[in-house]
Amino acid sequence: MGVNTYTHEATSTIAPIRLFKALVVDADNLIPKLMSDVKNIETVEGDGGVGSIKKMNFVEGGPIKYLKHKIHVIDDKNLVSKYSLVEGDVLGDKLESVTYDVKFEASENGGCICKTSTEYHTKGDYVVTEEEHNQGKEKAMDLFKATEAYLLANPTVYV
Repeated sequence: MGVNTYTHEATSTIAPIRLFKALVVDADNLIPKLMSDVKNIETVEGDGGVGSIKKMNFVEGGPIKYLKHKIHVIDDKNLVSKYSLVEGDVLGDKLESVTYDVKFEASENGGCICKTSTEYHTKGDYVVTEEEHNQGKEKAMDLFKATEAYLLANPTVYV
C-alpha cells in the first residue's frame, strides 16, 4: 500500500468558526440542502462524534451511490477536522481509503483560510495522479462555494 498526499488552500470572506460549524458540526443537515445530488447523511455507527461512521447517500441515477466516512477528529477549539473515506464507489479497485485533514484559520480580512491535506491510501503500487485528485477537489470546492454562498445570504446562521 502506498500513500499519495496533496494539499490545498481555499480562502473565504466568511469567519472560520462559521465555516467550521456549517461544514463540520452541522454538515449532516446542511450538505443535503445545498448539494442536489446528496439525498441524506446518516450516522450508521457511533453517536456522530469521533469514532463514528457516517454514510452519505446520493440520489438515484447518479455516478455515486454512497460514501462512508469515519470521523477521527472534531476539534472545535482549534477548528480542525480529520476523517477518512472508508467505503464507497469512488474507492474502486485502486484505493483502500482517503484521509482528509482540514483546518480553518482566520485570515487578516476577518475571513478564513481553509487548509486541506488529502492522503490517498492506495492498493499495491498505484499512484494517484494530480488530475484524479483534482476531480475530487473540484467536488469539494463546489460544496465549499455553495456553503460560502449560503452563509453570505444568511448572515445570522452559525454565528
